[in-house]
Amino acid sequence: MKRLFVCVGVALACAPSDSLAQAVFHSHQAANLPTAETLPSGAWLFEISHRFDRAISDGTDAFWGLDGPVLNRLGLTYAPSGSVMLGVLRSNFQDNVELNAKVGLYEGGGALPTEVAAMAGVAWNTEPTEIEGATDNESQFYAQLILNAMLGGRLAVGVVPTYLRNPRIRDFEAANAFILGLNGQLYMSDAVSFLAEWIVSEGRAGLENDAGTFGVELETRGHHFKLLITNQARMNPTQYLAGTRSNFEPDEWRFGFNITRLLPF
Repeated sequence: MKRLFVCVGVALACAPSDSLAQAVFHSHQAANLPTAETLPSGAWLFEISHRFDRAISDGTDAFWGLDGPVLNRLGLTYAPSGSVMLGVLRSNFQDNVELNAKVGLYEGGGALPTEVAAMAGVAWNTEPTEIEGATDNESQFYAQLILNAMLGGRLAVGVVPTYLRNPRIRDFEAANAFILGLNGQLYMSDAVSFLAEWIVSEGRAGLENDAGTFGVELETRGHHFKLLITNQARMNPTQYLAGTRSNFEPDEWRFGFNITRLLPF
């Protein structure tokens, strides 16, 4: 039976599909990781995302984690050209505020659609309450190379090598971290797809585990709705890239969602 499921999955991924556009990813982000997609020139993108801090395994006492508390993120991005995006993000976790930029570097590949982009951002943790050392070490920086490819017209894959400066703000001296993000998305139709990502990071105190996420994306005109299961409640890049305290086990899984809206003025 397991072999049958594998064969069916490979067949779906490799089957040609005339109805699906040959862009690699339809959205500018996976669950957390960026994709190489950029916005049309002059467009704006608004985002609201939530991660529930209680685990789904808490059951009825916490309405399977939906009673909260909730970590949220708001984002606004503008595209001054078709290959450049400038954005601002704010998460209520330590009031992390970020300014970022993404630049599309390459798009082509013929039968194997391929896209390459670069992204960088600087963040400030403006309210790191009760964290010794953080008040003198609250800024962070990251830089990423984004490599995306479409396999068989349905399966989009991404590799995101990342440099992160100061992954743990409670340390008195900023450190350097090198992280590898991996993501994939299987498009079943123009409107429905399944996604997964894994972020490989070095274990550090309080952030010992890699972050994993899987879920489903629903796409309508101008909107992307992502319904997610994850062991990572933090959302801004300088926070989720550093790792998570929770294991990737069902008892530690949490529910989350991302909603983005394209505003083509």
